[in-house]
Amino acid sequence: MNDKELRQNVIDELDYEPSIDSADIGVAAESGVITLTGHVTTYAQKLAAEQAAWRVKGVKGVAQEIKVRFAGDKKVADDEIAQRALSMLAWNASVPHDALRVKVENGWITLSGVVNWNFQRLAAESDMHKLSGVIGVINLITLAPETQKADIKQRITEALKRNAEIEANAIQVSVRDGGVISLEGEVESWDERRAAEHAAWSAPGVRMVEDRLRIG
Repeated sequence: MNDKELRQNVIDELDYEPSIDSADIGVAAESGVITLTGHVTTYAQKLAAEQAAWRVKGVKGVAQEIKVRFAGDKKVADDEIAQRALSMLAWNASVPHDALRVKVENGWITLSGVVNWNFQRLAAESDMHKLSGVIGVINLITLAPETQKADIKQRITEALKRNAEIEANAIQVSVRDGGVISLEGEVESWDERRAAEHAAWSAPGVRMVEDRLRIG
């Protein structure tokens, strides 16, 4: 597939996605790398546009340059965003909200604190995407050291083999001190790469995943 065809496929996918108003989104393609430009009215749309681009077969990379632009009368004050963010975290049973801190500056939310599992870290960030007035989210939440000493590599390898989306034999897993996981090898799609990274993050004791997988 050449870049002209890839660009058109991404445009079609953006138009097809009902959660996105793609009228003001520009798309460029070069050597399999998609650049998204223009503006949308919510941060959730910005994320949805990036995810839509990654879904297109042949996309090897995405440069996200879309801006969030609010109408003047729709801009939400930072203190109001902060209050809504704290309430959202408190309502989410999977998030230990007492362990987290929220800072809002010019529409940007910064999350910090310590949780035990990566899914809690991601759930907290996901909640922020739903808030109106948010321009972006910086996730500085860290993972607490895992006291359980398990065979992390074996658990991840077994998880990769169980996943129907993943060709496990093409992925090499290495574990370094401090629960740092490195994934290397080649996968066929972005979805397979994302599934492999999710499998690595799901193992106990993992504090960081270095995703070096190539999309073939």
